Amino acid sequence: MEQTLRKYLPSGTFEGISPERSRTMRAVRGHGNKTTEVRFRLALVRAGISGWKVRPRAILNNPDFYFPDRKLVVFLDGCFWHGCPRCGHIPKTRGGFWRAKIARNKERDRQAREKLRAKGFRVLRYWEHQLNESPHDCIIRLLQSFGLPPMVLL
Repeated sequence: MEQTLRKYLPSGTFEGISPERSRTMRAVRGHGNKTTEVRFRLALVRAGISGWKVRPRAILNNPDFYFPDRKLVVFLDGCFWHGCPRCGHIPKTRGGFWRAKIARNKERDRQAREKLRAKGFRVLRYWEHQLNESPHDCIIRLLQSFGLPPMVLL
């Protein structure tokens, strides 16, 4: 990933990073936003929606949720990491690095969507703030993608 990020960096190199910090950050492995996943899962259960799988490894790009009967994948995007236009921001410290990192994440998201659609999957993405503010609206959007009327929730 480091090589890919380099093309987005202003000088093409990582600057001011000690080998110790580099080693520490390389060891960090993300496992998804558990809070957001739990919030979405709870919304699915409350709405009586079943037939989904959490983080299926067999599906390209590891979506957060998969509905096999509908060939639908759902990604839950953290506002910071995926560059939400509403509430994502770039830290002031090492701004060039963070701009490059978030740009790469957005590009990877775009490529994932294209690859999945090419394989016949439908793709839904929710921002973290959408799930925080209105899980009900997210479920309505999901039901609409199923071709069901939103009144099913009432």
